[in-house]
Amino acid sequence: MKSYWMKSDGKSAEIDLREIDQPKPGENHVLIRVRASGLNRGEFILGHGLHKAGDAKQIGMDAAGEIVACGAAIKGLKVGDRIFGRCSGAFSEFALMDQREAMLMPASLTPEQAAAIPLTFHVVFDMVVTQGQLKAGEYVFIPGVSSGVGVSAMLMAKALGAKVIGTSRSQEKLDRLVDLGLDLGICTHSSHFHDQVMQATDGRGADLVINTVGGSVFAECIRAMAFQARLAMVGYVDGVLSAEIDLAALHAKRLTLFGVSNKLRSPLQRSESVPAFREKILPLIANGSIIPLVDQVFPFEKLDEARAAMECNQHLGKIVLAGTP
Repeated sequence: MKSYWMKSDGKSAEIDLREIDQPKPGENHVLIRVRASGLNRGEFILGHGLHKAGDAKQIGMDAAGEIVACGAAIKGLKVGDRIFGRCSGAFSEFALMDQREAMLMPASLTPEQAAAIPLTFHVVFDMVVTQGQLKAGEYVFIPGVSSGVGVSAMLMAKALGAKVIGTSRSQEKLDRLVDLGLDLGICTHSSHFHDQVMQATDGRGADLVINTVGGSVFAECIRAMAFQARLAMVGYVDGVLSAEIDLAALHAKRLTLFGVSNKLRSPLQRSESVPAFREKILPLIANGSIIPLVDQVFPFEKLDEARAAMECNQHLGKIVLAGTP
């Protein structure tokens, strides 16, 4: 079968398409025919530590397709089922998926839409529900709302009854997101957004902040937070990995700061939230309350072009790689 691999020397990475043997499922895995897989920026950023220098590994982190073989211990799934979820080696014709991660694909979704969900929406679920404890009627503020994580967070927060404020450097992207439910879009090339957030929230501030940008906006995010607000640190596309913390604000406003990353988590730890995701979010996806936003779908042989499109930062939502014909 065809499968994409990535090799890094610690400074740069090379991607090549290989012909390898089709894997066989272990007792707790299913083998799927991959129909679509989503691109995730972090997989291609060497600084995230997902690729050790000198090592080559299969790439692709989530997929949608149908089951073609089941391990001996599989229950509740069968050959022919359409499923989606996080898995390794998703940029391949076939991939193995742990049954703990597998979710049945709602009939309303195309494989391309389903492939835009797993990794990004599980991260968002962690930020918004598991750790963020979002309640209906609260304000969510998302610097970098037009990113893949930002858009997904906006869609989930709106479906859960929150009001969402976001920033972007592109007014065009913000206008499109307003049509999808964004309550206020702030077009800015700087970290100055405190006054607009406070005005939009009647002086209250944001109850949940999702920082997809990094250290350059961290201090301003703290300023824009409400009493007993929470801040999720999820990305640093600005490359700024340090920031000052206003300890007086942290103390007086009883703020909660937390990170969201799967880098150090075991497969069991990563899968622990999947049942809650199935219960709370999958029905909202199935009934159309949450519709994954797919910006572009590239043919399987065009991964390099798909990656380049993602790194240009012109897309809105997810970029997806189609399966082989």
